[in-house]
Amino acid sequence: MNYIQLNMNAISEVLRTKNSKCALIPFITAGYPNVETSIEVLYALDKKGADIIELGIPYSDALADGPVIQESSKIALEQGIYIDQVLDILKSVSPKLHAPIVIFTYYNPILARGIKKFIQEISYSGAKGLIIPDLPVEETDYVIELCNTFEVELILFIAPTSSESRMASILSKSPGCLYLVSSCGVTGMRQQIESTIDDLASRIKQKTNKLIMLGFGISSADQASKISSWDIDGIVVGSAFIKTISSAPEDKIIDNLSEFCNEIRLAID
Repeated sequence: MNYIQLNMNAISEVLRTKNSKCALIPFITAGYPNVETSIEVLYALDKKGADIIELGIPYSDALADGPVIQESSKIALEQGIYIDQVLDILKSVSPKLHAPIVIFTYYNPILARGIKKFIQEISYSGAKGLIIPDLPVEETDYVIELCNTFEVELILFIAPTSSESRMASILSKSPGCLYLVSSCGVTGMRQQIESTIDDLASRIKQKTNKLIMLGFGISSADQASKISSWDIDGIVVGSAFIKTISSAPEDKIIDNLSEFCNEIRLAID
């Protein structure tokens, strides 16, 4: 990837200046399987060509997440990984990574901590983007204002079920890139991604110049290769990376993860 001066639209800028057909965006749960290993994982993903990294804050009621990511959150929470610990991880690694970090979290933990305090903290800790999957578009104005103040790019969701009017509202409010959900339901590995998503992405691109990342269900190099030919700017892979971590012996986690990351990277270059 090109090394650029990151700003309040840092994530969009990485998608815009990528060297490959699609940006690679791995997702991992912070503190899984433990703090030390998750830090090593972040370094490994960065080294193996991740353009952007999504870092999920463990949450006990993760309604958008499938069983693989839910289990990783459960294990991290059992080890006492909450917002403070995630901020510590961010502060430790963000100055050493080329790939900017996007924080993925639900709205309730943000509300409990205080919206302004949370956004300020993740910004000062090094995050460049924020995804809140259950943030209603009707409540985005204040969050966007704070994100702009602290130079964090808020990334809004569009689902295949979004109506034309709701899509128009999301596009008008979105400060930067968009997260297109590839299928209905929760995250998780799927056998195939519907080709109708390509048509939906093209329709969105006809309405806006904003860039699109696609996530939910992408789990293999073959799928990533197919999607990279669509009108998509970035591919998010989550459950498959978590599964790679969970299925590996402790001393092979980084090797196996690096190999899988490299496979996806080559598939979309």
